[in-house]
Amino acid sequence: MSFTVGYCTNVHAGMDLPAIRKNLLQHAVSVQSSLPIDTPLGVGLWLPAQAATECFEGGTKPLRQFLDEHRLEAFTINGFPYDNFHQDVVKHRVYEPTWWETSRLTYTKQLAVILTELLPQEQKVGSISTLPIGWASDKATPERLETAAQNLRQLAEFLAALEEQTGRRIVVAIEPEPGCILDTSQDIVDWFDKHLDKPMHRRHITVCHDVCHAAVMMESQADVLQRYATAGITIGKVQVSSAIVAEWDAMSLGRRQEAIEQLSKFAEDRYLHQTGRITGDNQFELTEDLPTLISRARGSSDPACGDKRWVVHFHVPIFLERFGHLTTSQDEVRDCLRTLLSSDTSIDFTGHLEVETYAWSVLPDAMRKRSLAADISEEIRWLRRELIDCI
Repeated sequence: MSFTVGYCTNVHAGMDLPAIRKNLLQHAVSVQSSLPIDTPLGVGLWLPAQAATECFEGGTKPLRQFLDEHRLEAFTINGFPYDNFHQDVVKHRVYEPTWWETSRLTYTKQLAVILTELLPQEQKVGSISTLPIGWASDKATPERLETAAQNLRQLAEFLAALEEQTGRRIVVAIEPEPGCILDTSQDIVDWFDKHLDKPMHRRHITVCHDVCHAAVMMESQADVLQRYATAGITIGKVQVSSAIVAEWDAMSLGRRQEAIEQLSKFAEDRYLHQTGRITGDNQFELTEDLPTLISRARGSSDPACGDKRWVVHFHVPIFLERFGHLTTSQDEVRDCLRTLLSSDTSIDFTGHLEVETYAWSVLPDAMRKRSLAADISEEIRWLRRELIDCI
């Protein structure tokens, strides 16, 4: 199996095309030039709605020329965040608009057209990740869920017509995320079985497997990928990401208190940090945001509050194995890669691997000692080495 490796540019703030080009020039070009292999760099573009409309209405030629000039290859787009992903507080806003809202469908269609025109000549498949319908709440009525399904089926028809017209197959990949309407691999399978059961649907609507998200939900990487294969669901892309892990059973009481102080530095205001927990009676529970747990821990004699393990949705550098009393889910990345490369599986995968450490800007200062470009370069080098080791 061949892979296309790149990184997701949602780590850069930029709402319009001039800002996006400026950020690519400042960061992505530096990443490309620093890598030991002198080849074009894969970039997962993030085009928020404003930039997508500018590009769709004004034409993609200037952006395509910019990418070609600087040896950047746009093989995938992150179509999950619709609006400003770097405002002071994002939290639940990242799940808006939902898939039952027309604006989400319109935006995704624009991205698909744009991607057909930005794909490198040799690439015949492009991928776009998208949100898992919306956040799980009382707003997700049966009627709205049916509208979401109708919108996705309409999107599949649009993408089929686009492929016939351009010869480029664009797949939209639904990305399960903790706390959302679809947050486990079984949720995805059930949704596809109920709403996207035709071959045409599944040719163009796929799944985005985010390694960190599965780790937070305590799902085995091999089990998740095999479940998709068994269900006949294509993996449109894999977002290579790593979570924070607190192994409470391995810590003394004093170390648990120190670990909570470490974790408190990650309980920041911008992003939602859902936390999967293994309780004292070995049950899985999901807490919506890390600050809730930090507050509870500081009011308890046992900082872990009887839990055995926490996995926190905070995308930390994939080359990082441990820091202080905390570890990461780095081994989950390796498990994912080994499964994808295994000859014993029948996984249908585009080969798109996108490093998605979007949280560099909110990492504690002690973990940001180099430039953003240098840190991203190290992530890509680490991933390339791991791919070689897994063969």
